[in-house]
Amino acid sequence: MQVQAGGTRLEVQIDGPADGEPLLLIMGLGMQLVAWREGLVEQLAARGFRVIRFDNRDIGLSQRFDELGTPNVVWQGLRYALRLPVSAPYTLRDMAADGAALLTALGISSAHVWGASMGGMVAQRLAAEHPQKVRSLTLMMTSSGARHLPQASARVRGALLSRPASGSAEDIVEHYVKLFRLIGSPQYPAPEPELRAFLHGVVQRAGPRSAAGVARQLTAIAGDGDRTPLLARIKVPTSVIHGAADPLVPPANGSQLAQAIGGAQLDMIPGMGHDLPAPLWPRFVDRIHETALRAGAFGAG
Repeated sequence: MQVQAGGTRLEVQIDGPADGEPLLLIMGLGMQLVAWREGLVEQLAARGFRVIRFDNRDIGLSQRFDELGTPNVVWQGLRYALRLPVSAPYTLRDMAADGAALLTALGISSAHVWGASMGGMVAQRLAAEHPQKVRSLTLMMTSSGARHLPQASARVRGALLSRPASGSAEDIVEHYVKLFRLIGSPQYPAPEPELRAFLHGVVQRAGPRSAAGVARQLTAIAGDGDRTPLLARIKVPTSVIHGAADPLVPPANGSQLAQAIGGAQLDMIPGMGHDLPAPLWPRFVDRIHETALRAGAFGAG
């Protein structure tokens, strides 16, 4: 369903018991809400969560911001590397405001929040700048943006910025199969038929993802800088989940993030890369449930 969240129109899907604990899921760069797989959502709902997924602005079925133009990612990336100001059409602060406005539009005063990758960066801002909206926080395979932290290799960055050979569904799926294999979990590789079926479903749902939309999100990430000072403002129970084999956001990012947030608990998972492997879903759900309990959910405390 479409929801007007402040000034942004968002595509939203809600699952789980109507009286469940609200859990807002925020996905990463260029990924649609269906990247939170149905089986994972079912496990969350079975634990009593009312699961709220949405397409971030510029992605999937949510509002596109093409009128803001397409930033030059290479040029802005160079400015970032030289520690010069990055010009972005919108910011991660704007994207966090989308999340807060969405909860308000749905009549939900506050929610538990789980953010993955870029979604984890947005979730950091949501928890720090809209604290009344966040009951507990789970940050997964993400970073504070501190400049001293290790980054992805040139090969991984190049693959992330590359494009499919053509606009055909087959070439798009083939492109993302290769990318997912590069950044995914070495100990938990997704079965090939399952991965291809998922990616075909993504393309069929909303067509090829907008390269301009992804560029705008990328520059929002680059322009956000180091959030470490902001993290001291996060007071809700927080967990950090990170893959020890993450090639896109190396493990030191997760460790530093957990250290920067008071009372945060770190779950560093051996053999996990930059994805959501099905064998680890029960572990993720347990961690989110435990974090919610620390916030007094389900009658705890």
